[in-house]
Amino acid sequence: MSLDPDSKPRAGQPRPESALCGETAAREHGAFAQARGALRSVRDLLRFAVSQFQTAGLVYGHGSDNAYDEAAYLILHTLHLPLDKLEPFLDARLLPAELDAVLDVLQRRVRTKVPAAYLTHEAWLGDFRFYVDERVIVPRSHIAAALEQGLGAWIPSADSIERALDLCTGSGCLAVLLAHAFPAATVDASDISAAALEVARRNVQAYGLSRRVRLVESDMFAALSGQRYDVIVSNPPYVATEAMAALPAEYRHEPPLALAGGEDGLGLVRHIVRQARHHLTRNGLLLMEVSEGREALEAAYPQLELTWLEAPAGDGSVCLLEREHLPA
Repeated sequence: MSLDPDSKPRAGQPRPESALCGETAAREHGAFAQARGALRSVRDLLRFAVSQFQTAGLVYGHGSDNAYDEAAYLILHTLHLPLDKLEPFLDARLLPAELDAVLDVLQRRVRTKVPAAYLTHEAWLGDFRFYVDERVIVPRSHIAAALEQGLGAWIPSADSIERALDLCTGSGCLAVLLAHAFPAATVDASDISAAALEVARRNVQAYGLSRRVRLVESDMFAALSGQRYDVIVSNPPYVATEAMAALPAEYRHEPPLALAGGEDGLGLVRHIVRQARHHLTRNGLLLMEVSEGREALEAAYPQLELTWLEAPAGDGSVCLLEREHLPA
């Protein structure tokens, strides 16, 4: 059934989706227009941003997990203020240009559903800052916490690690963390995406690691023939096909190649399990993140001796495998 462009839905009649979207956009535009004339302080902006984020139904998970933290981050970043010091600035009044800049970025977040990290071109893993854009997924791997806590039960001395691999490196964040965790190691950072490796190169250079971190364009282990490593880490694509179709708008801004893991999410995970033994040294370790794929992995490989590492807010998403326990 088609509606006359000039007709209005009658009471009880579903309204066209385009009309609802148009009204939502109009309300949002009106709210931001009013804000420019009424808001003055950081506190004003923070309250307004949280209200707008809640109304828009934004989804988080790219650096923050709630509207308040996301709003605070965007405001502080835009005003070039320390990200860990909100309180001292809450009642600071903004110049007109500053107010415009903050409202512009807040409105972009609401209107486009683009993750905050892509708006600011930065993401943090602990104390490490990384450049990001839409060529790579936003860094959020729980492997970072595992490396920070240390792997003393398996690696008594960090200096004993001579070679490490970050498989599916994306932004290069884990390769940088490997180089810091194991100061005597050289690190290979591989990815199938040449565009992602351009971002990785920028981060490797920013940390002065170009001589220690080698970037390799490779479809999994294809370009790494004959290479062996003391440690391999990987945060591969592991989102199942059904889950890909239901991803929130924010996650749809990330490259599908870096997310899609096949029908059950284990397509690339299986490849890593089959091949990793051939690329590890005698006492080598594999650390792999599978997130919600834990049950599927355990069901697919009931014979594997999987050790699940504990990490803040990520317990059970990273598994550790010793070489001797991997399939030959």
